[in-house]
Amino acid sequence: MKSNFFSVLATVAITSSVALVSCDDGSDGGKNVISGKSTWQTDQEALASANAIYPPLQRLSSSYSFLLESATENTISFEGADDADGPLVSLFETDVNNWYPTKIFNYLYVSIGEANRTIEKSDSSYASANLSQQAIDLAKARAKFVRGLNYLYLTNLWGEVPLILTTNASAAERTGRKTIDEVYNQIVKDLTDAEAALPAFDQIRSNPSKGAANAILSRTYLQWASKPLSQTEVAAIATSKSDPAAPVWDRDKLNKAVEYANKVIESGNYQLETDYGNLWGVRAENRSVEHIFTIHHDGDNNGDAQGNHQTHCPFTFRFELYTDNHIGPADVTILNRFSNSDKRKDYSIITYLYNGDERVTTGSATKAEDYKRYDYVYPVTSPRNAKFIHRNADLYNVAPGTSAGQPNNINRIEIRLAEVLLIKAEALFYLDKKSEAVQVINQLRQRAGLNTYSSLTQEQLENEWYLELYFEQRHWVNLTRWRKLVKTVLDVTPTFEYYKGDYKTVASQVASFGPENDGTDGVKTNYPFFAKIYKHLHAKTDNVTGKLYRFPIPKGLNENDLGIGQNPGY
Repeated sequence: MKSNFFSVLATVAITSSVALVSCDDGSDGGKNVISGKSTWQTDQEALASANAIYPPLQRLSSSYSFLLESATENTISFEGADDADGPLVSLFETDVNNWYPTKIFNYLYVSIGEANRTIEKSDSSYASANLSQQAIDLAKARAKFVRGLNYLYLTNLWGEVPLILTTNASAAERTGRKTIDEVYNQIVKDLTDAEAALPAFDQIRSNPSKGAANAILSRTYLQWASKPLSQTEVAAIATSKSDPAAPVWDRDKLNKAVEYANKVIESGNYQLETDYGNLWGVRAENRSVEHIFTIHHDGDNNGDAQGNHQTHCPFTFRFELYTDNHIGPADVTILNRFSNSDKRKDYSIITYLYNGDERVTTGSATKAEDYKRYDYVYPVTSPRNAKFIHRNADLYNVAPGTSAGQPNNINRIEIRLAEVLLIKAEALFYLDKKSEAVQVINQLRQRAGLNTYSSLTQEQLENEWYLELYFEQRHWVNLTRWRKLVKTVLDVTPTFEYYKGDYKTVASQVASFGPENDGTDGVKTNYPFFAKIYKHLHAKTDNVTGKLYRFPIPKGLNENDLGIGQNPGY
């Protein structure tokens, strides 16, 4: 149900007895949320009040996929007809009415509103004598951590944004856009304040910790070091098919990125998984030594605001080969970005799976080949993004009992140690410490089973970001930081197989590749699907302009105008 944005911002869950969903608070094992004007009587109530910051974020896990992945050359969305919200992002036709920027922008501010409420309570006379200062400080620190993280997303995606730091913000504060530096200064203040009072480590990774605060600070400083584009700079390229000049890096901020990355690395609380596959699936939650901060999900209709549909959307119709997934790779040739010897490949993008519910052998099933195999390659369909497909111990075997559904209770990985290493390597690279940077990158390459580098180029650095964090919602952020969004779309997309005129229509495909198979082997060409991909790829090259360095300031949840000045080109 849609509701007024600013009303939601001020009044979400105002009744003290209402229990909303959240992450486990790590102290009482519960998931209660207490917000509004309630008085904190106990430590548990203080922490439950802070938990109100999480439900809005649980709504966004899969939305980040649609907005940040589909807005690149890399990904297409077929979640409905081409005038639906996901496909419009994929076609580079996002506007102020699109649900994905609307949802993300508004719910980030709803979460900020709850963070502001918790911070104010922690500093007020609401607290009773039964409360410990430790609980008050922890509730406040969690709220500041999330507020800082939320503002980092907001400024990355929208540039200058309103900086709302109280529950009684004036109309001018709610609509006036602060400078990029003002927003980043507040992000750093919130995260450093939070770090001081958070525990060094929390086994429940959806609880903020010092490690999480330092990891997000490292991400913040790298992003800030690129000197993010101002409104004026975006306006100058909004209608052109060219990127702005390459960033002139801020060395002080690069050094800060390294400093905070080192705090995470040297804490000893996180390590790279020896096996890349151990990062994924429900089995990794709160157990992976690489996860630093995650967004908790209980699943659809299970007390959660919304399940994590990152598990559902890339594998929507599972073994229905001729039905389009909601979101997927833009082309079969993306497979070639990964070396066949790269251990990350089969967990990132996959061409075949065995269905654990369809036995093809008798006796005891001991291997993947005991089940029916499905191929996700031309001429039937396109490869699948694989990180969130629920598999059993066998890499290619979808676990029995899951083919009819996906585990939407899986947590979203917000940041893991591999990203911190990439941040450190990039900062070192632009500090002209390439010999140190290559040593960091080689840790990831060794884990992937690849040859190490003796030296490091910018192209190699950028490619490691791509391969390590494929479909983890960092690609658009990276392209905009490097000022390569337009060029990448224009240079890479025309090299894709499905960009060729052979795929323009069913008729052109029949003319190019001959008639459909007769079905005797169970395979036929999915002509309409490839024609849809062709359309999306050409729309990307036709529609890409500099305005895509930002998303449009959307309307409110009830389609009201928020009164915030619009971004250039929208």
